[in-house]
Amino acid sequence: MFKYRERFETVPYDIWRKVLPTGFIEIDIELCKDCKLCISVCPHQLIESSDRLNQKGYYPASFSERDLKKEDRHCTGCGLCAISCPEIAIEVYRA
Repeated sequence: MFKYRERFETVPYDIWRKVLPTGFIEIDIELCKDCKLCISVCPHQLIESSDRLNQKGYYPASFSERDLKKEDRHCTGCGLCAISCPEIAIEVYRA
């Protein structure tokens, strides 16, 4: 049992990035009401509050990896943000 643990801890992070799934989310800024539930549940802290108002006067959430290439993203597409969103404003894409 200890041999497996030692091997697991010595595997470089780059190898795990190839194994882990990558994901992408889209947030409908007009549906978002700035409850910040998605920000609190994201395990990688990739969602932040925007500095622009939507039409309802809220600061919607925004995805920080929106403009990155697939290889550079840290989002795994777990879907916790979409599950926690009471307004169903988040769509999750997994690749």
